[in-house]
Amino acid sequence: MRRARSARTATGLTACLAVIALAAGCSGSGGKGAEDVPDEVSGGKVSGPRLKIGMVTHSGEGDTFWDIVQKGAKRAAAKDNVEFLYANNKEAKEQAELVQSYIDKKVDGLIVTLAKPDAMKDVLRKAADAGIPVVTINSGAQFSQRFGALSHIGQDEAVAGEAVGDELNARGLKKALCVIHEQGNVSLEERCAGVRKTFKGSVENLNVNGTNMPESQSTVQAKLDSGADFDAVVTLGAPFAEAAAQAKEDSGSDAEIDTFDLNAEVVKQLKAKEIGFAVDQQPYLQGYLAVDELWLHRVNAHVIGGGKPVLTGPAIVTEKDVPRLEKLTANGTR
Repeated sequence: MRRARSARTATGLTACLAVIALAAGCSGSGGKGAEDVPDEVSGGKVSGPRLKIGMVTHSGEGDTFWDIVQKGAKRAAAKDNVEFLYANNKEAKEQAELVQSYIDKKVDGLIVTLAKPDAMKDVLRKAADAGIPVVTINSGAQFSQRFGALSHIGQDEAVAGEAVGDELNARGLKKALCVIHEQGNVSLEERCAGVRKTFKGSVENLNVNGTNMPESQSTVQAKLDSGADFDAVVTLGAPFAEAAAQAKEDSGSDAEIDTFDLNAEVVKQLKAKEIGFAVDQQPYLQGYLAVDELWLHRVNAHVIGGGKPVLTGPAIVTEKDVPRLEKLTANGTR
């Protein structure tokens, strides 16, 4: 596994390590305020009043990335004596309505994504007015502080894209197709822009309907059939790497398939050399740290990273990393 060389990334990863150490050291206490912190731990979990934390993401149905995020969040919730609630909707208006429903339930903390930030601004102001702390994860880092969140946990998408551009250069590739599976998602657009910034070859964006995998596959295949001589296809989510690999096979293209994000299927594809490399942003860590941060904030007014983004990636994963990752992905933690 190779980390992207970036001062911002190094700072964020250092903060992550500090958070993990802090969480391990504090796992024996919990509650709604410092006055409620107990002295004993019962059954490996904190005692005292139970927090309720809601997470609302922009995930579409069937996106395995968010299964991993939830697994991390649930693990932290079990440790911290937190009732964890989860809801998702790929449509920005509906996502905001789900956040409002959690505000109405008077949750003790909110975790949200900002893939389409304009739709979330007003409802996050309502959360602030209700005294509910918010942590943003995964997307929209540049809007997090502006919208009143404590901090943002995730990878810097521009830095991640730049790391992909550098890797494509190292592999001697010349023409890349960057497949955007959700039009208007600011984080996906940042990824392609980052690739374009550092890649010495040319980059063409392709929008596909990410909620319809057969259609996405046929759209990529049509582009590969067009005679444009792409030698690299970069997908922006793990589930789309398999579709791109099939599109490559059906078109008879020699293009290398590379992808953002990691899951068990991508590890299998790396092992079979169907994918050149993947970018791991550690989604389990995003869910885990977000719950832990809200718990720590409620317990002791902690703010992780001093309000600055806490970076969980990027890391370039190749075939050489497969032996280490197979068991982890099978467990659903990577």
